[in-house]
Amino acid sequence: MKNMDNRKYVIALMVLLVSLIFTVRLFYMQVIDDKWKDRAAEISENKVITQPARGVVYDRNNEKLISNVVYYDLRVVPNQARNIDSVSLVKLLDISMEEYVKKMNAARKYSKRKPSDLVTQIPPDEFSLIAPELYKYPGVFEIERTLRVYPKKCGAHVLGYMNEVNANDIEKNNYYKSGDFIGRMGIERYYEEVLRGQRGVKYYLQNAIGVETERYENGKYDTLAVQGKSITLGLDWELQAYGERLMQNKLGCVVAIEPSSGEILAMVSSPAYDPNLLVGRRLGENYSILEKDTLLPLFNRAASATYPPGSTFKLIMALVALQEGVITPESSFPCNKGLVGCHNHPTAGSVSDAVKMSCNPYFYAITKRIIHQGKSPNGFKDAAIGQDIWHDYVESFGIGTDLHVDFPGLSRGFVPNTAFYNDLYNQFGWQFETIYSNSIGQGEVLVTSIEMANVVAIIANRGYYYYPHFIREIEGQKAPEIYHQKNYTKVDSQWFAPIVDGMWRVVHEPNGTGSRARLDSIAVCGKTGTAENFKRINGVNHQMTDHSIFSAFAPMDKPQIAIYVYLENSGFGGTWAAPLASLMIEKYITGEISDTTKENRILNANLIPDASDILPPKQPKKRNR
Repeated sequence: MKNMDNRKYVIALMVLLVSLIFTVRLFYMQVIDDKWKDRAAEISENKVITQPARGVVYDRNNEKLISNVVYYDLRVVPNQARNIDSVSLVKLLDISMEEYVKKMNAARKYSKRKPSDLVTQIPPDEFSLIAPELYKYPGVFEIERTLRVYPKKCGAHVLGYMNEVNANDIEKNNYYKSGDFIGRMGIERYYEEVLRGQRGVKYYLQNAIGVETERYENGKYDTLAVQGKSITLGLDWELQAYGERLMQNKLGCVVAIEPSSGEILAMVSSPAYDPNLLVGRRLGENYSILEKDTLLPLFNRAASATYPPGSTFKLIMALVALQEGVITPESSFPCNKGLVGCHNHPTAGSVSDAVKMSCNPYFYAITKRIIHQGKSPNGFKDAAIGQDIWHDYVESFGIGTDLHVDFPGLSRGFVPNTAFYNDLYNQFGWQFETIYSNSIGQGEVLVTSIEMANVVAIIANRGYYYYPHFIREIEGQKAPEIYHQKNYTKVDSQWFAPIVDGMWRVVHEPNGTGSRARLDSIAVCGKTGTAENFKRINGVNHQMTDHSIFSAFAPMDKPQIAIYVYLENSGFGGTWAAPLASLMIEKYITGEISDTTKENRILNANLIPDASDILPPKQPKKRNR
């Protein structure tokens, strides 16, 4: 009897112990260890991400440049799609059987009961042909998604495009999940965090086989998606579109800036393309075609290419020489072709004359005075001192510096200093005569078109500039304060008058090198440039067709636009770049073109050389500054 009592207590103790173990374990799983809570949530709840609509992008006149449109994804539930006619479905969706089989295998591997993507990003016009036939294919259904559309079909290099995030994007920013889209270039990329908005979440309960049954807690824990902020750019879409028309069948770029604000009015890179090509299911295919094009339509020449500035650089040389006091506005130098080649013209009797006639020996002479100021009896040391003085002046015009442009992938120009030449020629192994090509915009100096458009804006403002920028407003709020501050060069405003006078004469006086830029109703101030273009073949430089360049602003008083045009392989600056710039100036200021003969000449010109004569533009290599 006693044994029976003992056995009863042992059994009771064991039951109590097991119960205690289970209770403790259950408490641990439910309260202490999050992984079990998460696992239970995975089984019972279905979290659905709701993507926000991206912010709309407007131009300065409130015209939509980027907006949103509904596209469609087709999804498939493998268990429900066992007996569909795959041959006819493949034909309807315009995909290959190999692609269909690959997608179906991936879907089955993921889940036979849950939906997987079959075809994504179908545009509305294509889906309108597919939708009436979907009833024939059980287990295949559509969902809507919002993608970008570019209504004006221009400005691809400015606006950029979007595509799906990759592993690197996700690693850099944990906001993104697989399947998300991200701004990849241009404004879409630079203002990604402003435009993307904030995603929302909806929770559903689901049964044991993964079918949604009802909203979790009646949506108590759901969050709404918040649409991205809309932004307004300083860009003028009509000017941008017109510039792209003028630049058809030409290689190069155009940048136009409003001097009074620093807002970029147009940034044209040619060849251009319709930004809508990089939206939707054909994005990859279209990108591949553009990428293989030997004329490099995907390369943004305006933002990323660096070029020799040619004679447009002479304007800075004259200003530096005046500020340093090595010349006066009335200084005269003979056109000595023994120093450097030049075209035939009378002797320049002043700085204004020299700008008008673009006299190479004149700018050779004044730059030599900048470099050799007699600050050391040793000629090599004197050159080194002068070179650094020159370097600092040129950089004060924004060349080779950070202009804080709100745009990704922007290159900088290059302004050589003493350290650079010491490395190149060994210390104290060079003087001005070694580097004289810089005086006429050749040599080692390189610029970007945004930098040079900014230089023209500086001259238009007589000595200061605002950082060039695209943004005008973010949801009604003004652009960041950095874009409202004035930046001054090292040259006093008094020295700009003879330069502006010379630029007016370039366009309006007989024998001015930019007469094709003349407009009857607008006082255009300009400067032509022709940059030498060499191609190295078997170790020997062969001169190709020169680059055609023109800098201008207008009107002369109270300027509204500053513009820089760079046409690769197109000859003299006054022949092509000057008239093209004048057309854009007139279009912007008056809204119409008075000389249709001039316009048709530019529109109909094909200035693209033979493939063997094209040198692809490159970003600058890192150099010792």
